[in-house]
Amino acid sequence: MKRGKKYIEAAKLVDRTTLYEPKEAFDLVQKIATAKFDETVEAHIRLGVDSRHADQQVRGAVVLPHGTGKSVKVLVFAKGDKLKEAEDAGADYVGGEELIPKIQNEGWLDFDVVVATPDMMAVVGRIGRVLGPKGLMPNPKAGTVTMDVAKAVKDIKAGKIEYRLDKTNIIHVPIGKVSFGTEKLLDNFQTLMSAIIKAKPAAAKGQYLKSISVSSTMGPGIKINPLKVEA
Repeated sequence: MKRGKKYIEAAKLVDRTTLYEPKEAFDLVQKIATAKFDETVEAHIRLGVDSRHADQQVRGAVVLPHGTGKSVKVLVFAKGDKLKEAEDAGADYVGGEELIPKIQNEGWLDFDVVVATPDMMAVVGRIGRVLGPKGLMPNPKAGTVTMDVAKAVKDIKAGKIEYRLDKTNIIHVPIGKVSFGTEKLLDNFQTLMSAIIKAKPAAAKGQYLKSISVSSTMGPGIKINPLKVEA
């Protein structure tokens, strides 16, 4: 993969052999973010688990104290009073069965998170093949299958993010924007890490936090010392 001149210059500032303290890492992320837009900062956490086993899955959601800096569009599947409850809470789209053909046949996917009441999951299940691969399927563990749609919508709008392992046992999540500054990024990062540490499966053996790195959209990865991360 060919890298641009700016990336190569930025990479020179990062010592690939060093495991940085979290604060140092976020100072560095800002120093080397040179794009003309406000880059997103992401965390990549490799865990010492095997996601192929059901008892070693790590999945959940956490509200970042400073949000992600991104405005999130929320779709709620509900019926009756819950439709108005979702609307009043700030959901961008609310509806029921009538939305299925729009998603299934017209390819409408103008939303970032899907929330559903439990009694609507049979309906939502019909578009599982569309939502599943895009990571949009509502899930009780992530708090997106719930009767309390108002709380779910408000939490998501406030900066709630979902984390889960990919096939290589790594969690990839956005934790803010470069413009947040070190303190806010650190706050968000520590909130996320605390949730992931608490979610450690009982079946996980050996070192749980294998490696952690953070990077901005256009920047190189910066390794963080897993031993310096507080629960």
